[in-house]
Amino acid sequence: MSNIKKAFENGKAFVAFITCGDPDLETTAAAVRAAVRGGADLIELGIPFSDPTAEGPVIQNANLRALSGGVTTDKIFALVKNLRRDVTVPMVFMTYANVVFSYGAQRFISTCRDVGIDGLILPDLPFEEKDEFLPVCKRYGVDLISLIAPTSKNRIAMIAREAEGFLYIVSSLGVTGTRSEIKTDLASIVKIIRQNTDIPCAIGFGISTPEQAKKMADIADGAIVGSAIIKIIEKYKKDAPEYVEQYVKSMKDAIKTL
Repeated sequence: MSNIKKAFENGKAFVAFITCGDPDLETTAAAVRAAVRGGADLIELGIPFSDPTAEGPVIQNANLRALSGGVTTDKIFALVKNLRRDVTVPMVFMTYANVVFSYGAQRFISTCRDVGIDGLILPDLPFEEKDEFLPVCKRYGVDLISLIAPTSKNRIAMIAREAEGFLYIVSSLGVTGTRSEIKTDLASIVKIIRQNTDIPCAIGFGISTPEQAKKMADIADGAIVGSAIIKIIEKYKKDAPEYVEQYVKSMKDAIKTL
């Protein structure tokens, strides 16, 4: 069984996204542990990239701050190895295909396995081109996580049938970032997914309040939050972890009431 499924075994899952190295790797490690204490069931670790096309300004700026601070893929692998001494929840990387290409796909994915990364999300990798990485991911037991967007339409069933780990449902058109309202007919997307796979699905992009998290978790198996957490880290910097823990707890409590 994929380790990622463990995140969805005890009710609705809360998935927390954190950019590695913003403002530094020590704070990242503390923020991850704080998110887990707050109730996060799965951690998405963002590997910074110079041109993060799926990200809005908040996470773009976090990427730039991290890169300016000298973060590298090797340092992030060392971070994960350190976290795995006590963090047992599933962890996945969210980054871009070029990061994996430039490192060497086999070297990157085998190192993911070695340090304890359970899955890989590449938002710029078209579903039809996933065979670029999928065989290597299968060889090393790292789930290649697919995204389904409002524009997927007649491809939803196909993507769902071949899904691994969990399905990342993109809530709305555009890039990541908090939104006051999410208008996509997500229930219809989830219905098609349910008809084609028993793999869990979680909704991300634009979720920032407990009310939004509850609404999304009511539709799917979990909620994913990134920009709202990055804003806390941007505001409080090295002091952010305690605020991250409080925020994650408020979000987890909201979806727990389902």
